[in-house]
Amino acid sequence: MRGSTPANANFARRLDLTTLQLFVAISEEGNLTRAATRQAIAPSAVSKRLNDLEETLGIPLFDRLPTGMALTPAGELLLHHARLTLLNVEKIAVELGEFAQGVRGHVRMLANLSAIVEFLPEDLPGFFSSHDRLGFDLQERPSAGVVRGIDEGAADIGICSADVETRGLHTFPYRRDRLVLVVPADHPLTRHGPIHFADTLEFDHIGLHAASSIYLRSQYTARQAGKAIRLRIHVPGFDAVCRMVQAGMGIGLIPDRAFEVLSEGMNLRAVPLLDDWADRELRIVVRDAGLLSVTGRLMFDHLTGVAANRRSPFARAS
Repeated sequence: MRGSTPANANFARRLDLTTLQLFVAISEEGNLTRAATRQAIAPSAVSKRLNDLEETLGIPLFDRLPTGMALTPAGELLLHHARLTLLNVEKIAVELGEFAQGVRGHVRMLANLSAIVEFLPEDLPGFFSSHDRLGFDLQERPSAGVVRGIDEGAADIGICSADVETRGLHTFPYRRDRLVLVVPADHPLTRHGPIHFADTLEFDHIGLHAASSIYLRSQYTARQAGKAIRLRIHVPGFDAVCRMVQAGMGIGLIPDRAFEVLSEGMNLRAVPLLDDWADRELRIVVRDAGLLSVTGRLMFDHLTGVAANRRSPFARAS
């Protein structure tokens, strides 16, 4: 087998966690001296470890430039694997520590803002009422960041918008929502009923952060219409969109369920969009459902079960 060749065995013996940490530090700093300072190791020792690593591999990992050090293609590949390895070692330490504290396992999830605001608050309590000893780490990322994180092993399960590239990950239906335009109660658009997004571009807009799938889709639609979004400000979340609209700064796009949760008492209105892209699907993403940890599989089964129940014609309407 390839994994048992003498060359591979020698590499495995020579490669230790300290060397990987130093390699990542050099990659990120672009400078050997700064990497040595960051890791509190003498520059000469860092240089020797790097030279030994390149000698063991038989290939250069960096181009030595007058302005610093730049990764070669082989170095880029090793950086990807080094980060995954160090992350997995950190997970081992955390999860074994949790067992010592009486916590039986851990689930790590990445989700976009829509899932966190609209759906997970009602979907997670049922899971943890049955598994109250499990640790849980939920991080919010843009949909593209969710996919990248799952692909790189930063979490077990992700939830993202269905319109992002999923890098060959396994995906499963989760929930649906529809984007609405948030406007003040006395805004002219409240008199028109449902509207195409392109017909809102004469007004100032409040935009979500530039990496959000909602903002990227609205930008694309504006370009297709030969127009530009009159963007007043970027904000980090749906609540901030509502507050800025309330303050008269402009109008903004958020999902309908988020509007229901966040807009109470703010004297705002939700104007439906006629655009097909306003009807959105959120999807669960994993590297391989068959390779999930026991705790990851429990969460995966719960979320896909909730989603299937919501899609069932016999499910109670919410």
